[in-house]
Amino acid sequence: MSRIIALGLAVVALTAAIWAQALAESFPDRPIKLIVAYPAGGPTDTVARVATQGLDGELGQSIVIENVAGAGGRMGTRDVAHALPDGYTLLLGGSNDNAIAPALYSKFEYDPVKDFTPVAALATDSQALVVNPSVPVHSLAELIAYAKANPGKLSSGATLGISPHLLLALIRARFGADIVFVPYKGAAPAIADVLGNHIQIHVSAKSVLLPLVKSGKLRALAVTSSERWPELPDVPTLHEAGFDGFPPAIWFALMAPAATPPDVITKLNEAENLTLKSRSTQAALAKLGLEPRPMTTQAMAGVLADEVRLWKAVAQEAGVHLE
Repeated sequence: MSRIIALGLAVVALTAAIWAQALAESFPDRPIKLIVAYPAGGPTDTVARVATQGLDGELGQSIVIENVAGAGGRMGTRDVAHALPDGYTLLLGGSNDNAIAPALYSKFEYDPVKDFTPVAALATDSQALVVNPSVPVHSLAELIAYAKANPGKLSSGATLGISPHLLLALIRARFGADIVFVPYKGAAPAIADVLGNHIQIHVSAKSVLLPLVKSGKLRALAVTSSERWPELPDVPTLHEAGFDGFPPAIWFALMAPAATPPDVITKLNEAENLTLKSRSTQAALAKLGLEPRPMTTQAMAGVLADEVRLWKAVAQEAGVHLE
């Protein structure tokens, strides 16, 4: 019986190897679907559309972006985790979906780390803490003082279970500020509500907030980056505002289901790295304040491991645990 089982396993392994070899040789021969686990118009969606705009030319196939929003990004992420590992279904993942989620949730229909293979790093993006201009504050210290003097009057909002949520929770935890938190499916609807003063405080990426701050529609109190944004030289960093311990940036990356053939991953990695080195893509990213981050898949795996440890510490201090 043991010989029969061993023979069966050998046949399965050989069949899988033949399939992987045939797949790699013809890949890609049809369009590739890129899942964005958040609504259109938000930071992740913006990165997906800008950072991959030349990928179709490098691969010779179109890239179809599909927004699958819900459950703080877990719905779309789950769909990719369970997809056929053939390189034709990818996730626009990174800090939020693959590094922060393990620190917040104890139950998953997938493993945010083990069920994925890093494909290509795309870019890093810092964030800003902003308020509706109707709020009479111009600094983080003033915001805390105002919140303490007016308990429950201010509302904050962000996508549940990602970095902006953690920063807002960390502010409340450290200062004991009575600020109501409102969960959203994505950054776009949260931004719409802070613009309409339905909530007063929001945290999101530079790529979507910078134009709104420069136009005066929102007021930035601090930025998460290690240095001030050149476009907003008067806005301090969190460190300058006396608030340390929060990661300076989030990163975005293409992720594939685990067990995707290595040769397919290599083709995708090389094509995306070439895309990120093109002048047109770099110019488009720079316009949004994004920094391209081409790297090998091995380097990406190291970044992911470091990020998982980092965000776990942040979640513990913020006291955030989600079911």
